[in-house]
Amino acid sequence: MTTLHAVFDKARAEDRAALVGYLPAGFPTKDGGVAAATAMVEAGCDVIEIGLPYSDPLMDGPTIQDAVHRSLTNGTRIADVLRTVEGVAKSGAATLVMTYWNPIDRYGAERFARDLASAGGVGTITPDLTPEESEPWLAASKEAGIDTVFLVAPSSPDERISRVAACCTGFVYAASLMGVTGARETVGSAAEGLVKRTKANTSLPVCVGLGVGNGAQAAEVAAYADGVIVGSAFIRRLLDAPDEKSGLAAVRELASELARGVRR
Repeated sequence: MTTLHAVFDKARAEDRAALVGYLPAGFPTKDGGVAAATAMVEAGCDVIEIGLPYSDPLMDGPTIQDAVHRSLTNGTRIADVLRTVEGVAKSGAATLVMTYWNPIDRYGAERFARDLASAGGVGTITPDLTPEESEPWLAASKEAGIDTVFLVAPSSPDERISRVAACCTGFVYAASLMGVTGARETVGSAAEGLVKRTKANTSLPVCVGLGVGNGAQAAEVAAYADGVIVGSAFIRRLLDAPDEKSGLAAVRELASELARGVRR
């Protein structure tokens, strides 16, 4: 199992940012999701976030919502998410689950943390879990030996950034803008300042997500962040592909472009 600590140490030694790719479990199919994520790793992704499909998204834009809807229609359940993690972790990438809090709460925090660790997962990203309500999850994660990742936003004051960062053990997720996920023509202008403010409050790596969709944008973000997170752009390649084989080729091509970008 590759840890987040090892990933960021390696990237730092190579004088580059880490590349983090996101796909929801069960999309485009249960097996197809594992194949796509594995292709992304083979083409240059260091970390894979596996999304736990949820019917009431808070920060997911239309592209991810479309993919998640298809996944839920495919009958994807938490057991399938864990099987996806297990399959992707075999690729050698550090594999996380990105999920809203309600599914973990319903499943049971200790049980989820334990089962995720058993599947080879190294941690979670919980975008809607606040520091004030995080103690049960922090305790369960620590007991299971998995990392926790929380989000900061451009609107976060320094005091809030410090409090959020204190809940993180893997890295801090810096949302580049105030809005939902999705590739954009430009990365949020507030991202660099947010990374700088976050780094002043933690020694953990800081990764930027929301808005990155091509190699040039990846290079731009890699100049000031420890990691570049890309989700919607990968999903769009799969949604637009006429068949699974073409989709795998498309995500592989994008991962290669992004991997070159974080190395510029």
